[in-house]
Order: sequence, then structure tokens, then C-alpha cells
Amino acid sequence: MFGFLKKSIEVYIVAPVSGKLMDITEVPDEVFSAKMVGDGVAIEPNNGLVVAPCNGTIVQIFNTNHAVAMKTKEGLEILIHLGIDTVKLKGEGFRRIAAVGDEVKEGDPLIEMDLETIKSLGKSTITPIIITNPQITEAMEKKNGIVEAGKDNIMVIKIKR
Repeated sequence: MFGFLKKSIEVYIVAPVSGKLMDITEVPDEVFSAKMVGDGVAIEPNNGLVVAPCNGTIVQIFNTNHAVAMKTKEGLEILIHLGIDTVKLKGEGFRRIAAVGDEVKEGDPLIEMDLETIKSLGKSTITPIIITNPQITEAMEKKNGIVEAGKDNIMVIKIKR
């Protein structure tokens, strides 16, 4: 009763890296561009510091440090994939700062990536930011333009009630 009085739950996702924001369909990897992992955006970074895009818990950092998975208190699951095909670098060009199980706040440092090393090894630094459980979302508003890590909103996600 009175369900119409409930406000939607909105989760604001800020840029985990600074750079040029792009739609996920523009990512040069079909797994991401076809939304096989989930929906979201990507950033072509101009700086290698990767920060938490929102408050939440680190649920996974791949042993090669090329990807971080987080979960918010609202249940939203977010994957930050640092570069394209970078798992093949076996950790070269990445330095872990955070740890699995850490409770992080928006803007907290997670990983440093050496953009020049990654590029010199022939890999793209384009960083997808994916909502991996879109079934709990009602709507997703995506932003565009040049963004600053830890400051600029890149997505507003409405969670189903």
C-alpha cells in the first residue's frame, strides 16, 4: 500500500579514471560493445590512477590487477576493466592499492595503471565500467564528455524497488 510514495533509489557512479567518456558500444572488444558482460560506459584514460566510482565493497581484484569488481549497499555490481585484452599482460603495468573486502568511499584509490607501459605492450587502455547485474536496474542515464576521476558523474542508475 502507498507504494507510489516510495522514491526510486538512485546510485551515482563517478569516473574511476580521468579521460574521455564513451558509450560501451564504442569499445573495440565485442564482449563489452555487445553488452555481454552488462551495460555501462567506457573511458579512454589520460591518467593512470583508478579510484572507487562510488561507496561499496571490493568483492574481487583479478590476480593480474587488470579488473576490479565492487558491490554497493543497494546491491549494484560494478566491474572496472582496466584496458582491453590486458589480462595477457599478467599484471605488468598495474599496481594494486586496495584489497578484496575493503570498504571504499567514492574517490578512494584502487589501482595504478602505467598507461605508457600498457600501450607499449600493444594493448588499449580504454576502461569499461560495467553494471554486471542490470536485472536490478530500472533505468540508466549515461553521461558523455571529458571526465575527472572521483569527481564527475558518468552514470545515474535507478534501482528497482
